[in-house]
Amino acid sequence: MAAGLANRAGNALRDWRSAAMRLLRRILGWLLVLVLLAGLAMWWAARWTPTRDAFPIQGVTISADNGEVHWGSIKAAGADFAYVAATDGAGGVDPRFAKNLSAARAMGVQVGAMHRYSLCQLATDQAANFIRHVPRRADALPAVVWLDYDDRCPDRPTRALLLSELATFLAQIEAHTGKRSLIAPGPAFEADYKVTQGIARTTWLRRDFFEPDYGAHPWAMWQANDYIRLNGADGTVGWNVLRPQGDMP
Repeated sequence: MAAGLANRAGNALRDWRSAAMRLLRRILGWLLVLVLLAGLAMWWAARWTPTRDAFPIQGVTISADNGEVHWGSIKAAGADFAYVAATDGAGGVDPRFAKNLSAARAMGVQVGAMHRYSLCQLATDQAANFIRHVPRRADALPAVVWLDYDDRCPDRPTRALLLSELATFLAQIEAHTGKRSLIAPGPAFEADYKVTQGIARTTWLRRDFFEPDYGAHPWAMWQANDYIRLNGADGTVGWNVLRPQGDMP
């Protein structure tokens, strides 16, 4: 009787181990599938751009984070234009701005400057920083003002104060550039401040892979993919498209 019980116990243990191994193999198989799918998604995201049939004019956003940029490769990848990070708040300057500006122009890429607006600093001080470092050129694209929250700045001014300061900033840099600027509010920033309702400027909105719809009026520029990887630039770049003129309201 004891031997029979021992045999049954041994068989049960073997059955349990066999079932556990089958379950483990299934789990490992599903994990492998998930890893492969994640890799495929990352590969796709690093290469996806909107079709040229829908958006014939497309370009990139570049900063010092992209290292030594080879602009011939960027142009060969299909960039018709580029916006390069220029100034940040009242004192920040992208260390590669001047070089990116001249190198892009040398390769025949239309280029414009981008200012990251700070909620913690006066508009006049930020405008002075922009004017000091961004040259006025007739062939430059209109400047863009990047509007987003920054962990370095805890200030949250009232909407009325923000719109007043932003209007001051825009008036001063536009007197310098001779062109009306674009404003580029992020989704959270726009939700809180409704800048596109209060500032009459062309808008540049952002949403990866799907057209953005959070502005008060249709966008003119769309950052469609912030995960693009290109030969000629380190890391990822922003990929942008211009709304065709015939599609403008």
